[in-house]
Amino acid sequence: MAENSKSRVTADAAFLRTQTQSLTRNRVLSETETITQARDANTARLKELRLQKEAAERAAAAAAPPKPRALKRKLPV
Repeated sequence: MAENSKSRVTADAAFLRTQTQSLTRNRVLSETETITQARDANTARLKELRLQKEAAERAAAAAAPPKPRALKRKLPV
């Protein structure tokens, strides 16, 4: 009877170790997923801002008058 009790204790301890590892892994994966989602959202926001800025710069460049060309100087021969 003592043998069954000892094996039961060993089995319970092994189960608790496995369960703890599983819970820890799930928590780490969840935190990693949260961080990844936040990073992706921030990247998308920054990309949108960059694209808006570039579009505004292109529109401003198109609306601006062209720069006068510099005259070519002839070198004396």
